[in-house]
Amino acid sequence: MYIISDLLNNFALTVSLMGWLIASVFKIIIGFVREKRLDFRRLYGSGGMPSSHSATVTSLATAVAKTDGLYSTSFAIAFMFAFIVMYDALGVRRAAGEQARILNQLVNNLSQQRPIYLRKKLKELIGHTPLEVIVGGLLGILIGLIAPYPYAR
Repeated sequence: MYIISDLLNNFALTVSLMGWLIASVFKIIIGFVREKRLDFRRLYGSGGMPSSHSATVTSLATAVAKTDGLYSTSFAIAFMFAFIVMYDALGVRRAAGEQARILNQLVNNLSQQRPIYLRKKLKELIGHTPLEVIVGGLLGILIGLIAPYPYAR
């Protein structure tokens, strides 16, 4: 069984994981600079600068382009996957975060008049700003370009 070896030697998989990890570490560093505290939840949480989702999918698409070429079906699939993920981060998830922020404000204002009991506050930071998505996407492309392709062609 060579499953572990095959997974570790999968260039596209390792490059996309590197994209996620590097973007997540940058999120922790940027969060520390802004808030003066380390928040390791940024490794798995959504939102923040840069977008780790964007970095992951663009590094994947770049790695697929390096291995299979720009004209391949696998690159088309990876490219469209990256486009959908980045569009979702900007649109649907960002809108959901804005709605959560407004609902939290409403509940807070109403609870001052009479008690409202909620289990927990709605999560507001689930989407990304355009800049966070762009920086994450460019970071992923850069990681994919820099990563040395280990196999002879």
